[in-house]
Amino acid sequence: MISRVSILGAGAWGTALALAARRAGRKVTLWARNPDLAETIAAKHRNPAYLPGIELDKTIAATHELNRAVAEAEALLLVCPAQHLRALCSRLAGLPESAAPLVICAKGIEQRSGLLPSAVVAETLPGRELAVLSGPSFASEVARSLPTAITLACADAKTGAALVKALGSKAFRPYLAGDLIGAQVGGAVKNVIAIACGIAMGLRLGDNARAALITRGLAEISRLNAALGGKPETMQGLSGLGDLMLTCSSMTSRNYSLGYALGEDMSLSDILGSRKSVSEGIYTASAVVQLAARHGIEMPIAEAVDRVLRDQSAIEEAIEALLARPFKAEGD
Repeated sequence: MISRVSILGAGAWGTALALAARRAGRKVTLWARNPDLAETIAAKHRNPAYLPGIELDKTIAATHELNRAVAEAEALLLVCPAQHLRALCSRLAGLPESAAPLVICAKGIEQRSGLLPSAVVAETLPGRELAVLSGPSFASEVARSLPTAITLACADAKTGAALVKALGSKAFRPYLAGDLIGAQVGGAVKNVIAIACGIAMGLRLGDNARAALITRGLAEISRLNAALGGKPETMQGLSGLGDLMLTCSSMTSRNYSLGYALGEDMSLSDILGSRKSVSEGIYTASAVVQLAARHGIEMPIAEAVDRVLRDQSAIEEAIEALLARPFKAEGD
């Protein structure tokens, strides 16, 4: 039985998961990279920087000391942005060895290497037991204990079942799966498609256009998933279609709202300058395009988003290029 859980990363999602684990009856430690944030959470039982308006359970311990967070944990949730995962794992590698399973909660692809988070962890912390938590889950709703269903993918069914029990409650419902690759591909690429949907809605292109982008976006995600060895049925589940639908249809989504602002003619630098949170799709887009080229896969929506984000194509030009593509069979 897993009774002590440490959350490594005190952003909105990490803080929400700390609340979920506490509601499931676990002893919870929340680690913050920023010592001032850790002190604020410990003293005020709130995270005003990333999850304002939410009161935290007073029994959730907050710390800036990574070794303290790891020392007694029976499960470690890695809840930093995907581009910072390698640095966090390198720090963990310098601590006394732990047998606690690592649950990857980052949604993205490492930009410079094109590696999924599980591969990054395997390089830096070889031999550790891994799981992936992914699915349709806005942090604010999980924090408020609103009903949420999510995928927990783990190669070892026994460990996976223990993690489900450690995190699951009436309102937070992890569904056990075995496909770590599919769970990661779905969680990463949906952010890129969400930017495309946000752009379309910011330009007032209509709900038909958004539905087309979601559907054709799912086809792109499925092609990449198959090339990387993921299971096709994962794309129809919570970490595939479920997460895609949520992220592409709400301004609560950081990636959708970023795309919406781009569609309304805001510059990327101005958008990012006004935010504390990370929009993973910005970094994932280029990694996805590189992976698609490496595997000989067509991902025109992802390519269009990447060109717009890198300022190599005006939004109008990118849309025109998509609309000028030849007609083809839906299954292609």
